[in-house]
Amino acid sequence: MAAGMALVVVVVAAGCSDETSENKKQLAPLTLKEQASSIDKSSNGYLVTWSGVLGNANRWHFGENAVALISARDGSGKEVLRMEQPLDAVPPGRSLAFTGQAVAKVKPESVKIDYRPASWRQAARIPSAFRRFPVSDVATEKLDPGSYLVTGYISDPFRKVANSLVVTALLRDEAGRLLGGGTTFVDDVRSDLKRRFVITASGVKGKVTDTDVTVRTWGATAKPYEQLVAGGTVPVNVTKPTTKPFVKDRGYPPIGDRRP
Repeated sequence: MAAGMALVVVVVAAGCSDETSENKKQLAPLTLKEQASSIDKSSNGYLVTWSGVLGNANRWHFGENAVALISARDGSGKEVLRMEQPLDAVPPGRSLAFTGQAVAKVKPESVKIDYRPASWRQAARIPSAFRRFPVSDVATEKLDPGSYLVTGYISDPFRKVANSLVVTALLRDEAGRLLGGGTTFVDDVRSDLKRRFVITASGVKGKVTDTDVTVRTWGATAKPYEQLVAGGTVPVNVTKPTTKPFVKDRGYPPIGDRRP
């Protein structure tokens, strides 16, 4: 009898192990949904500017510790620039926009963006708990050729103060094609006070007609975002009505209501 029970336990444990392994296999890798790059002559070489969008199709897992790999080659195919850019954690079911720039001593002819696969961490809360950071009053102004100034305001939807947030602006043409972008950091973001951001995007090729601004927590892991969520959210509608209540209800009485 004891031997039979032991056999059952072994079979059940093996089944759980197979199920866990299968769940891991079902996690989709990050995908590079968009990318754009430019090459411009600078005072100390050639300025290579890039922007990209990584997508996370997994609704219940953060993509952590991902690294963008940027390489540039000259006309003969020789690599003249190679950069590794650590990326912030990609929230479940969302995308991560990133930008960057570096200087190459030799003129590149092509730029390629790739990435090192992320490690996966199951979210501590349901996906809807990870509310997006509100963005308002976004304005895009053209400066020098290929350079734009993007300004606006962000706020915190959580009760806990966000010590450091990353703000990225992606610039697009009329067809929605990615042209370039820029990134900045904003500290001490609170729910009761909007904080202004200023981003300068350079190396933009083409006519800009639309700007996408996204905000995320800073850090390679999900911990900063989950700490904000654990502190609770701020109610969406907290302002009291300013008008006086109606003396008499203006609506129609409910069906079956026999009150005078």
